[in-house]
Amino acid sequence: MSDLTLLILAISLSMDAFAVSVCGGLSMPSQHRTKGGLIFGMWFGGFQALMPIIGYYIGTHFERLIASYDHWIAFGLLSYIGISMLLEAKDSGVYKCNITDNKRMLTLAVATSIDALAVGVSFVFLHVDIVKAAVSIGAATFIISFLGCVFGSKIGAGSRSKAEIAGGIVLIGLGCKILAEHLGFL
Repeated sequence: MSDLTLLILAISLSMDAFAVSVCGGLSMPSQHRTKGGLIFGMWFGGFQALMPIIGYYIGTHFERLIASYDHWIAFGLLSYIGISMLLEAKDSGVYKCNITDNKRMLTLAVATSIDALAVGVSFVFLHVDIVKAAVSIGAATFIISFLGCVFGSKIGAGSRSKAEIAGGIVLIGLGCKILAEHLGFL
């Protein structure tokens, strides 16, 4: 796999993390955007680097087990977080949603990196240098997630409640998109 192909793959895999990071930034006070961006970058970049390695070493056995329902897992996790954000937005605009708590970040990191797990499995058959690939994917996701959170924070500075609603809807929509793609509707 060429370096350019790997870079394109890394950027493609990071798009879900970017979308979620923007949503996270929407519900975050602007004074926390750098810290939030680092949190999103570390969680998402770390999981996007880890999942291909896991997929690579588990190989085809794991692919058969998860391939038939990976989209349901991503849909469920993203929808859960999105619905949580919608419910917390009801609190008359008072900022209460801490999207960067460890439980939520773990859930989001797993949900956005399931596709990287499948890519790791395919790396076995393509004879890809897994260390180089994992570092590239993780670094690209870190940078893109950081920027997404900072960008989302700037957008959401006006109205936290509306931003949480928008973020929740986007997360649910992203989960639906993943499900629709895997079911062949898109």
